[in-house]
Amino acid sequence: MQERSGGELQQIEAFAAVAEHGGFAAAARALGRDASVVSRRIDALEARLGVRLLSRTTRRVALTEVGRIYLQRVQAILGELSAADVEAAEAAAAPQGLLRLALPAAFAQRWIAPWLSQFLADYPKLRLELSHTDRFVDLIADGFDAAVRIGELADSRLVARRLAGFETLLCAAPAYLQRRGHPQRPDDLQRHACLGMPKARFWPEWKLVGGRQRSVQRIDAAIVSDDGEGLLAACIGGAGIVPAPEWLIGRELAQGTLVRVLPQWRMDYDGAIHVVLPPGRLVPAKTRAFVDRLAREFDPQPPWLREVTARPRSRGR
Repeated sequence: MQERSGGELQQIEAFAAVAEHGGFAAAARALGRDASVVSRRIDALEARLGVRLLSRTTRRVALTEVGRIYLQRVQAILGELSAADVEAAEAAAAPQGLLRLALPAAFAQRWIAPWLSQFLADYPKLRLELSHTDRFVDLIADGFDAAVRIGELADSRLVARRLAGFETLLCAAPAYLQRRGHPQRPDDLQRHACLGMPKARFWPEWKLVGGRQRSVQRIDAAIVSDDGEGLLAACIGGAGIVPAPEWLIGRELAQGTLVRVLPQWRMDYDGAIHVVLPPGRLVPAKTRAFVDRLAREFDPQPPWLREVTARPRSRGR
């Protein structure tokens, strides 16, 4: 690979500046150099390449055909160099300033809020602005630095990092099962009080998977609500059986306030949790610190699985 000198880089920068600003005088002002210096650097560049890049007249400066092609290539290189400089400076700087995050309310309450105090203690120059919402915000238009998203990622412009997958399980309170009995097969759900969310993908039909078996149960729910937290509270209180993602009920399963129903079966819906960032190659130090801290919480397994495996619990029958 041919080694480049600092002078050759200055020649390329001078050429790109003239092409961008449309003349030597304007390019010189942008670079903070004398116009004669800019002219000499471009003369040296053309002499080194053995080709004319700029067509000069007394009134204007224009790119030659070769110059247009060369400009496209060097602009990409100069852009990468500039990005590398900023990235290196960001890496050396301590995370600071305002970090705006969009977080699903229930998820953040369980698995993010408990460690935010320590996070701020690690980065005392950082401030947080949290928007707890279950809708998919527009990170770019709304000015968020990052967001946690549960479910499918529809916006291909975003930079995404997968944190974990999860299953959706059937569960109920022990008191409910003592009163109404344990379902032994999916058809038994028709004789039980079930709780449903009309906005969920699995409503009003519960599609269940058990090994190679599949079952579809059309549910006539005892309670229907668009509030997952409210349904969970009703379930804990003994109102019936609810399908819920592992991240929402992991702690309750570990504590025994909820137990699995039909433990050999699960809902035919596997989801994933991602942290997403606005498009662009540069990630500010403040955002990178949050993403790295969040990722550590999910390594080597999600926190709700660690809680479930850390404590013995009833698995239902």
